[in-house]
Amino acid sequence: MIDEGPQFFYCLKHHTVEGPVGCKAKDRLGPYATREEAEHALEKVKERNEAWHAQNGGGD
Repeated sequence: MIDEGPQFFYCLKHHTVEGPVGCKAKDRLGPYATREEAEHALEKVKERNEAWHAQNGGGD
């Protein structure tokens, strides 16, 4: 496996950014290349969900 540099994860359980060692994978989003990207993980999820709903006619 090629080392791709630092990896950061957003922990859904603790609402914090973690490095490669942290909570279980099922509780994390990522990996992200930077800490800043990981900090905005939930915003990105919301944007992607809204885009999916717009494309697929999903409603509330």
